[in-house]
Amino acid sequence: MSTALIEKIKQQIKDLEVDTTPQEVGVVRSVGDGIAEIDGLSSAQMMEMVVFATTDGLSLQETLEQTDALYGLVLNLEEDVVKVVVLGETTRVKEGVRVMRTNRLLSIPVGEAIVGRVVDPLGTPIDGKGGIAMDKHMPIERVAYGVMERSGVNEPVHTGIKAIDSMIPIGRGQRELIIGDRQTGKTTIAIDTIINQKYEPKEKRPICIYVAIGQKRSKTASLMAKLEAAGAMEYTTIVATSASEASPLLFLAPFSGAAIGEYFMEQGRDVLVVFDDLSKHANAYRQMSLLLRRPPGREAYPGDIFYLHSRLLERSAKLSKELGGGSITALPIIETQEGDVSAYIPTNVISITDGQIFLDTDLFNKGIRPALDVGISVSRVGSSAQTKAMKKVAGKIRLELAQFRELEAFMQFASDLDEDTKKRIESGRKYVELLKQEQNNPIPFQKQVVAIYAANNGLFDDALVANTHKIELSFLEYMEREYTNVLSGIETGRELTDEIVEQLNKAIVGFKEAHAQFYVSDVV
Repeated sequence: MSTALIEKIKQQIKDLEVDTTPQEVGVVRSVGDGIAEIDGLSSAQMMEMVVFATTDGLSLQETLEQTDALYGLVLNLEEDVVKVVVLGETTRVKEGVRVMRTNRLLSIPVGEAIVGRVVDPLGTPIDGKGGIAMDKHMPIERVAYGVMERSGVNEPVHTGIKAIDSMIPIGRGQRELIIGDRQTGKTTIAIDTIINQKYEPKEKRPICIYVAIGQKRSKTASLMAKLEAAGAMEYTTIVATSASEASPLLFLAPFSGAAIGEYFMEQGRDVLVVFDDLSKHANAYRQMSLLLRRPPGREAYPGDIFYLHSRLLERSAKLSKELGGGSITALPIIETQEGDVSAYIPTNVISITDGQIFLDTDLFNKGIRPALDVGISVSRVGSSAQTKAMKKVAGKIRLELAQFRELEAFMQFASDLDEDTKKRIESGRKYVELLKQEQNNPIPFQKQVVAIYAANNGLFDDALVANTHKIELSFLEYMEREYTNVLSGIETGRELTDEIVEQLNKAIVGFKEAHAQFYVSDVV
């Protein structure tokens, strides 16, 4: 990393400290729809925080120390006025109210204590558990690390979902889009991924940040309850905004999540950030831009809507060893209308990210959960983000499913099928059943490897499709009971040695002999 860039970042952090010297003071000329026009702030900077002196006679420092200090964010620098978005209750701002510069670009207080808490986009705790001791301020907007400061993505983020970990692997430092219509299980995949991190060794476990953009408060509360019940809240921070809040707070939420993530990444730690969802984020930015009288473009979105999401997602990175080797993995979520991935915002985000997990409504309605469309879903990092063990077993599964989808379409027109085709269809149906999974029930990586290896090596031969799930559960219980050393060997070594393969083959034979009730001699 160049010395100039290091100095630039140090200066950025230094600039965040509040300057308590006499400040330029402006006056609110007009206010409406959350936008205040201010006279007198001729030296204001873009993205600078200003504070409204809603109580007369207080100095800047005294105003900042108020528990209910009302901030604004400078977003338009015009010839005779500065336009500021009010970050809070607009009703408290009246014409003639004094406005003071803070000489601080918009930032969020961060520290170790933020883990396990629910905060708003300005870092204020909203979970009723008291204040949070913060170490420093991090800029909400910041230039992403360059190519030379990054290293290749080569470590997996295990989601605990067999279909994703085997066919669409996600690596630490990657940006993988989760896309689909509403109510198809997008948030469930993100939450399962967070819950699954509890199976990672503590020293390698990523800090998880869930950013709720314009969600119902009840949904955020139930989500927090799920994470607490699963023991995942101890390494998770929630940045929450509700649908009733002003659009500037919704606009800031994902940037706040990225800033919190950067605090931990710069300590050499791994971070997983979920942006749920960027469709609402784009809508909030459109609303705010139109109120600021910025010219609308396609679908009334401002012209820089692509840049908005690209500068957010570019902050996801796997840093080089010289910078500590930390990473931010981003899982942005986009909601489509009627499965239309060619709409404006979906195509924008698809082109920014390193792959997408596409959830199909028809598959969801057929009862295939997660409703993953293997044809459209892709990971541009691919097998370099997989462990050797998963790489070894996962190759066959995608091929089997692709052949099955092709034959399934052909079946609709052919009445008589030969034996080989029937066997392939039967095998494909078993793989589909194998990849089905209940929500909030992620499976540790070593169990996934064992289940997929067994499927590839005859565990489901001579079994009915309907028995696939029962056989899988029983086999994993059998492995935990009789072959614990195999599971622990895969977990620690992360590869299938000859000895482990021998043990697995022995286990498959032993299980089929002991559980003959699941199998029939002739499958029709």
